[in-house]
Amino acid sequence: MTEAIFNFFSGLGKEFALFMISLIPLIEERGALIFAAAAKIEWYKALPICIVANMLPVPLLLVFGMKIIRWLKTTRTFGSFFTRYEEKLNAKSEKVAKYGFFALTMFVGIPVPGTGAWSGSLVSTILGFPPRKGFVSILLGVIMAGVILTVVLYGGLAIFNIR
Repeated sequence: MTEAIFNFFSGLGKEFALFMISLIPLIEERGALIFAAAAKIEWYKALPICIVANMLPVPLLLVFGMKIIRWLKTTRTFGSFFTRYEEKLNAKSEKVAKYGFFALTMFVGIPVPGTGAWSGSLVSTILGFPPRKGFVSILLGVIMAGVILTVVLYGGLAIFNIR
C-alpha cells in the first residue's frame, strides 16, 4: 500500500507531489520531507517547497478553522472524529496558553505527530491569538520543524551512506 502511494505521488512529478503532500492535514511538512528524502529530492529544494505548501492553508485556518470544525462535528461522517480532535486541541491549547507566542512556536516546531501547522492554526484560534501573531508563530514553528527534520533525515542518510 505504501509503495502504491509513493508511486502515485512520484508519477505526478516529485516536486509537485512534495507540494501536495505538504498540504495534507496531519501529514504536512513532516511526512513530505520523509517522502522527499525517499524520492531523493535534494534538501535545498525540498525544504522551501514543504514550508511554502504547509503554510498555504494557515491564513484560512486562522480565520475559518474553528467554524469548519464546528460544522464538521455536525456531520454524520466526520462528527465523532472532529469532536475528539477538538477535545485534544483544547487540552493542548491549555499548555500553550501559559506561555503564548513562544509556546505556539514550539508546539508547531517540535516535529511530533499532531502538532503541525494545521493543529497550530486551530490552537491559535482557540486561544484567540490575532491572526498575524498566530501566522508568524506558526511560520517560525514550521521552519523550525523543517530544519530539524531535514538535518535528521538528510544528515542520517549521509552518515549511514544510504543515498
